[in-house]
Amino acid sequence: MTATTTEWRASLRLAGGDLECTLRRSSRARNLRLTVDPRHVAIVTVPARAARNRGEAERLALAFVAEREAWLRRHLDKQSRQRAELAALGPLRDGAMFRFRGETHRVRVVPATERRRTTVSREGGDAGDELIVRLGSSERRELNAVLEAWLRERARVAIHREIERHAAALAVAPAAVTIRDARTRWGSCSRARRLSFSWRLVLAPPEALETVVVHELAHLRVFGHGPGFWEIVASRRPDHRLWRRWLRDHAVELHGALAPAE
Repeated sequence: MTATTTEWRASLRLAGGDLECTLRRSSRARNLRLTVDPRHVAIVTVPARAARNRGEAERLALAFVAEREAWLRRHLDKQSRQRAELAALGPLRDGAMFRFRGETHRVRVVPATERRRTTVSREGGDAGDELIVRLGSSERRELNAVLEAWLRERARVAIHREIERHAAALAVAPAAVTIRDARTRWGSCSRARRLSFSWRLVLAPPEALETVVVHELAHLRVFGHGPGFWEIVASRRPDHRLWRRWLRDHAVELHGALAPAE
């Protein structure tokens, strides 16, 4: 039977006020799940077998979220503060500060000289590392798009390098690897042994990127998240909890990077 997921926006009437969230009714889900996501704000996943229609799904979601409202409100308030801090930095431009591989770089935009095509390079400057964008004379893309294309390629290289480092030791081999801009997950593994990763991992410290790669490779051994799974992850990254926490704490920043100016 083909797995199905339906998704819609809903307003939950909670003690602290109405809350707009995304509801998902999924035939794959086994349990109710609440996720705080930088883009959707709050996502409630309801197993399809527990709710025959949207009405039942919304009633289950309301009761589930109501028990966790205090926790949810804290996380939403934290995300609001982070979004405000990110907005205060202003749009990406020459001289802006930008995170790459976990470190802050200054973006410099200059005309291309010898070559007409646009290039991006990471270089050391007197005041710190810089991302130098040399714009070709025929370049029509916005700066955000130029940097994203460059970052996606850097992510692909870094992720495949970590797969090569860890796959053999774990005695696994993915069927395919894709690089995407996932909304809710830094990485995923399908039962067809296909791995997918967010290109935004290249903005995080290399240890965080490596932790996600190890996590998904471990799913090729154990599909769930039981004790055996975490033992496999810890065998390759004993400090995985630290880097998983880092990604949670910086999710708004990483997902907001290169967002178009409003």
